[in-house]
Amino acid sequence: MTQEFLTTVFGWMTVLNFALLALSALLIVTLQDWAAGIHGRMFQMEPGDAKRAYFRYLANYKILTIVFCLMPWLALKLA
Repeated sequence: MTQEFLTTVFGWMTVLNFALLALSALLIVTLQDWAAGIHGRMFQMEPGDAKRAYFRYLANYKILTIVFCLMPWLALKLA
């Protein structure tokens, strides 16, 4: 594998993961009460706990995307 190929792969991986993150955030913001009710019943959680879990999910997903997609892409671009 060449450096150009890996740069392209990590670049598209970053774009796709951030697009998924944006879509997830949009859906959670717009459908928050409905989703919290469903997940609250499924997992015997309070709706407030489900909303906190959504925030934690988005935060962890963003950190993982930055660490495993964006940073390798930047490193390859700078190399």
